[in-house]
Amino acid sequence: MSDAGPSVAVLGTGIMGAGMTRSLLREGLAVTVWNRSTEKASPLADDGARVAETAAEAVADADVVITMLFDTDAVARTMEPVLGRMRDGAVWVQTSTVGIEGTDRLAALARDAGVDFLDAPMLGTKAPAENGQLVVLASGPSSLRATVQPVFDAIGVRTQWVSETVGDASRLKLAINAWIGVMVNGIAQSIALARGLGLDPQQFLDAVDGGAVNAPYVQLKGKAMIDGDYTPSFELDGVIKDTDLIHEALREAGVDATLATAVRDRLGVASDGGHGSEDMAAVVHAY
Repeated sequence: MSDAGPSVAVLGTGIMGAGMTRSLLREGLAVTVWNRSTEKASPLADDGARVAETAAEAVADADVVITMLFDTDAVARTMEPVLGRMRDGAVWVQTSTVGIEGTDRLAALARDAGVDFLDAPMLGTKAPAENGQLVVLASGPSSLRATVQPVFDAIGVRTQWVSETVGDASRLKLAINAWIGVMVNGIAQSIALARGLGLDPQQFLDAVDGGAVNAPYVQLKGKAMIDGDYTPSFELDGVIKDTDLIHEALREAGVDATLATAVRDRLGVASDGGHGSEDMAAVVHAY
């Protein structure tokens, strides 16, 4: 680790990975990026990142390796062949939302390879990632905090250390994403209901604005639904993937899944209607 801070490899440069990379670079950290589709990573060279041709090349000189990929299989396929290329003392920070079983599987890969591992999913979407305003949920050995904290400080407005038990941060992320899924569906239903009753749906947003039931998210997603602007910050199919993980967690916890089932149904209808790659606000089409 240099005086400028840890060197970082970011594997996965989609919406979140690209935003996190730019936040890291703004703080003066050396960043190498890799993406399965090189054309998604190459624009980050203009921001100062080194673009690696392979994941093995990306991790070789990194103090901290961040994975931000779609699901467990994608992370495992990427990391299993390269864990032996990581330098001694490097930390694998797994930020993808992969659920409880997925986190256990990836942590086992790290353990078998003798690599330090932190479970660190993020709260926030495109704009917070670009602006270093994510909330980092982290779980794992406290002995690793000093290495990763400069990285977390660069990408996040704060870090919530959930526990020293790997997987607890992912458990918390599922509880939070369950709420996000309910909230965006609730907004969609109210927008659709107002419109269906012959009202301007903006009246709904104006009525709750400033009150106890308002939230920035209500205004943000409600406006997107009214304007029909579904530029993705969090793709609808990604919410479906997370909702399926939430279902698994609800079963494991013995918690009723009726509400999550309804959320999953409406998301599926919107995806089947051709809106899967759009922002989750496009769930309004299911109403």
